[in-house]
Amino acid sequence: MLELQHQLKLPARRDDKARMNFVSGLRSHVLHELADGLRTVWQHEVEPELRRRGRPARNGRDVHAALRANEYFRFYSAVRVTAQDMVYQSVRPVIERGAASLAAADAQLVRAQPLGSLTLDPSLEVPRSVSAIDIHLMPGSYHTEYAPTGYSRGDLTAGAIYDNRLAISSFGLMGQNLDDIGQSVARWLRERQPQFRPQRILDLGCTVGHNTGAWKDQYPDAEVHGIDVAAPCLRYALARARSQGRALQLHQMNAEKLAFADASFDVVFSSMFLHEVPRAGIARVLAEAHRVLRPGGLMLHMELPPNARLEPFDAFYLDWDGDYNNEPFYKPFRALEPREAVRIAGFAPERYLEVVVPSLAGLGEQRWRAALEAGPVVDSARTGRLAAGVNWYCFGAWR
Repeated sequence: MLELQHQLKLPARRDDKARMNFVSGLRSHVLHELADGLRTVWQHEVEPELRRRGRPARNGRDVHAALRANEYFRFYSAVRVTAQDMVYQSVRPVIERGAASLAAADAQLVRAQPLGSLTLDPSLEVPRSVSAIDIHLMPGSYHTEYAPTGYSRGDLTAGAIYDNRLAISSFGLMGQNLDDIGQSVARWLRERQPQFRPQRILDLGCTVGHNTGAWKDQYPDAEVHGIDVAAPCLRYALARARSQGRALQLHQMNAEKLAFADASFDVVFSSMFLHEVPRAGIARVLAEAHRVLRPGGLMLHMELPPNARLEPFDAFYLDWDGDYNNEPFYKPFRALEPREAVRIAGFAPERYLEVVVPSLAGLGEQRWRAALEAGPVVDSARTGRLAAGVNWYCFGAWR
């Protein structure tokens, strides 16, 4: 299992670590070997039968309908759901047992490393898209307060659960600090636009700030802000950033209604956020990004590639979470045409941007540069998937 690179580590015993390592390995097995097996079943059994009947799959929905009764698909789905639940079962007891040490580490950071800031809004109503759903099957979702009296700044539990479960469930593909998306995308921007020097950067839906901090690494002179609706995640994000010497400005805020002035940011970024938002809310998020961007600024969202860019099986594969992993907004988001959504938000069509960025953590410096020069495109087998050689799909626009 990946060792988190900060001071908020949990007092995991040997049996805890063994359990986490097993679950991480199981997740990797499901998303690599079992997923490859599912593709083989589709290509050699189910799809040929559909074609023989004169009913080839036209989209992901057709693939799902054809596979529903398949024994291998049911086995794959059962193991994947079970593995996701086991992630939380392996993490939560350690966090509950280590609550005092987590609180002590937070208090020490408040005294010794007062970097950055956190502004909470007690009047903020957490959207039902968060409060009514255990997203990713995470018990209590991201916003639930568990132990408000044990910490100097309030409860951090949900943030600790999220951080540690991501370390297990991504089995190293997110990098040593779980920030490969932010590092890869911000580095791509710095390499491709060396004359662009943003002074204020905003990360929407930042959860525990792993990718927010990456922007501070790549643009150390910039003022970097992150927002989220979940107070426990933000508290944890501030402590996490402080332990790594990163000064982040964090706010409890809804991305659909930003409390920032017009034209106040040079970059508005998000990573794996928009697919957690209802379709009507996405339009508001994009419009708000347009409002707060300065002329010449950049909006950039790292997301799952749209359905229209993928073959039917790959569209179905990415939509699996929408049916079985408490992700009800996955499929409506992936049905969007990003270019049109950006235009409706107010951006000029000719300023639209779409890019595929290879994983810096996965390739290393030299190979990453070579892959970047080769100009990666949307690749059904790798883009947006937690798989070896992952590529990150991004869309947005210049203001």
